[in-house]
Amino acid sequence: MKLIIGNKAYSSWSLRGWLACKLSGLPFEEVVVPLYDQDWEKRREGDEFAPSSGKVPILWDGDVVVWDSLAIVEYLNDKTGGTHFWPKDMAARAMARSMAAEMHSSFSALRRKHSMNVRQIYAPKAPDADVAQDLARLVELWAEARSRYGSGGDFLFGEFGAADIMFAPVATRIVTYSLPVPRFAQAYVMALIAHPFMQDWIASAQEEDWVIEQFETPTAG
Repeated sequence: MKLIIGNKAYSSWSLRGWLACKLSGLPFEEVVVPLYDQDWEKRREGDEFAPSSGKVPILWDGDVVVWDSLAIVEYLNDKTGGTHFWPKDMAARAMARSMAAEMHSSFSALRRKHSMNVRQIYAPKAPDADVAQDLARLVELWAEARSRYGSGGDFLFGEFGAADIMFAPVATRIVTYSLPVPRFAQAYVMALIAHPFMQDWIASAQEEDWVIEQFETPTAG
């Protein structure tokens, strides 16, 4: 398998696809391409990027191509026999999939105003009202999962899984922008950041030379 991703400092969707590959336990080649550099538009027109219309991450498995992080999760879940990503319990699995899908489609204010940058930590500022609303919904989801199914470990459903993969970039945003969350949510954030996969990703991001100025200055509370 070959996974094409963007800059590790900034690319939240790439992080999700990469974590999915790591969790699968399957060998894969990692190809990092710098986002928005002078060759970006030309690179996006290449055959490897054509199926995703130039977006990352994109996973090639022989002639099979999968793009979009959640689709990559589901493909690798199928490929590994359904044992690595989702809770075994049907009710827990239904909740985990619902939460992953909501993360995939929602929280636009948080995404727009607090882009991922794992190399920075900014001073606390009161979040804008729409960001605060997104944070409240996140905390609500996390509290429900942790209280109902999280007793077996530090993650939403006990063991690290697909739902945690989808929320991992949010954890980096909470750290980067010093966003206010309750103590239990902060503990979950720290558990995500401390996961060995996340530590590997963050360490690699620190070594990147690429800088995208638009992602280096916080623009909102």
